[in-house]
Amino acid sequence: MNPISNIWNHPKTSVAGLLIGVVTIASVLSRQGITLGTAGSGSVITLVSGLATALLGLLARDPEATSSPSMSAGSTSKLGAWALIALLLQLPFVSGCSGTSVAQDIVNWTPALQSAVATVDSTAALLAPADAPIFVAATVGFDAASNLLVAQAKAYLANPTAPVLEQLQAAVVAFQQQVNASLLQAAKITNPNSQQTVLNAINAVGTVVLAMLALVQSVSSKVAVARMASQSHLKLAAVRPYLDEDKAAAMVASHYGEPVEWARAQVAQVELSTAQAGF
Repeated sequence: MNPISNIWNHPKTSVAGLLIGVVTIASVLSRQGITLGTAGSGSVITLVSGLATALLGLLARDPEATSSPSMSAGSTSKLGAWALIALLLQLPFVSGCSGTSVAQDIVNWTPALQSAVATVDSTAALLAPADAPIFVAATVGFDAASNLLVAQAKAYLANPTAPVLEQLQAAVVAFQQQVNASLLQAAKITNPNSQQTVLNAINAVGTVVLAMLALVQSVSSKVAVARMASQSHLKLAAVRPYLDEDKAAAMVASHYGEPVEWARAQVAQVELSTAQAGF
């Protein structure tokens, strides 16, 4: 088909393809540390990628009157899928940014982690008397693990070197394993109200730890990720029935100041990539 004629006859599809190309190229350049200068508090590459994704999203939502409703629905569906693909190319905590920016993002998550752990500490008082001891035993190591992870994140930000990164890798995997174990223990609580309260508290901690794990993965070598995965004996698949993706998406959206729909896609992608890595 004549490319000029194709562009003329299918303008929305052609523009969508161009925008996807822009986001893809921007993602590749970002992974290589190429910024093309600064724009506000970010880089030109980030700005261009964000604008292209936003325009693609608007294009996907733009209704177009056609003689065939099914054709219109199919076209909108394809554009929506492309918009999601473009979005996943630039997820904030799986995009392979520089070590320093990732270290800062990890540190930025630490207040949320400390707040979630504090909530865990106060949750036992809200439970039925028979359920409180189970919950306390399941989460007894959260304070120590949180303090260690926060300290290692700050240490890596101050000194982003391989030895310090290895300590951070060990800390985040150890905490992730504690969270997984606590979710399995919480499932043994039979009181519905107590179980829901417990799962909500643990999921808040788990969301932050999973975000940190994804960030650490993004600056770790394949060998290091394989080593981390080998230390992960309680896999994500085992606790997936007890995860709350909606609450996780709300936390991610609040942290990054973005729409919940974007955050939900990010959470799904992080869970998928983490599981594929062997966690």
